[in-house]
Amino acid sequence: MRYPEALQRLIESFQMLPGIGPKTAERLAFFAFSKLSEEDLLSFSRNLLTLKSDIHYCKNCGVLADNDICEICSNPIREKRIIVVEGSKDVIIFEKTNQYQGKYHVLNGLISPMKGVSPDDLNFQSLFERIENEQITEVVIATSATIEGEMTALYIKNSLEKLNIDVSRIGYGLPAGGDIEYADEITLIKALEGRKKM
Repeated sequence: MRYPEALQRLIESFQMLPGIGPKTAERLAFFAFSKLSEEDLLSFSRNLLTLKSDIHYCKNCGVLADNDICEICSNPIREKRIIVVEGSKDVIIFEKTNQYQGKYHVLNGLISPMKGVSPDDLNFQSLFERIENEQITEVVIATSATIEGEMTALYIKNSLEKLNIDVSRIGYGLPAGGDIEYADEITLIKALEGRKKM
C-alpha cells in the first residue's frame, strides 16, 4: 500500500533537502499533517514561496540580504578592512562575536578543480574592485582549512601581491575546551603555526 498522493509528494519534497533521508522525510511529512494547523502550513508555504523573491545577494559584498545593498555595506562607520568568507552563514558567525567592525566579502563557494569550480565562477572580480574603490587597508582570508579553502586563500594572496595592502589568514587550531588527543594532524599543525607569545 502506498501513502496518499499528497503525502507522498510532500515526503519526496522533504527528501530534496540535504541530510534528509526517506525516514526523516516521512516523519516530517506526518508531523506536518498531524501536528501543524492549517494556518501554520499556510505560513510555512508562504515563507517558501517568497524565499527567492524577497532575498537577494548584496550587489557589493555578495551576502544574502533583504535589499540590493546589505546593512553592513551601507554602514559608513565600518572599518576599511574586509574578511573574505565562503558563504553568508560565515558572516553571521563573525557578526555574532561583536568583535569585528569591518566589512565582508562573500565568495559564494571555493575554488575546486575537482568539482569544476574555477576563480571565474566565484565572486572575485568585485572583491578586487572593492579593495581599490573603498580604499581597503587589510584583507583577512577566512576560508576553511580544507584543500579548497587553502587553494582559494592562496589565489587571493597571489592576486593581491602587487597591491600595497595587508593580507592575513585567520588562525586555526584547537577549539576552546578541546582535548589534544582527539585532534587530527592538520588541526595540530595549524595550532602550532598560529601560536602566540604569552
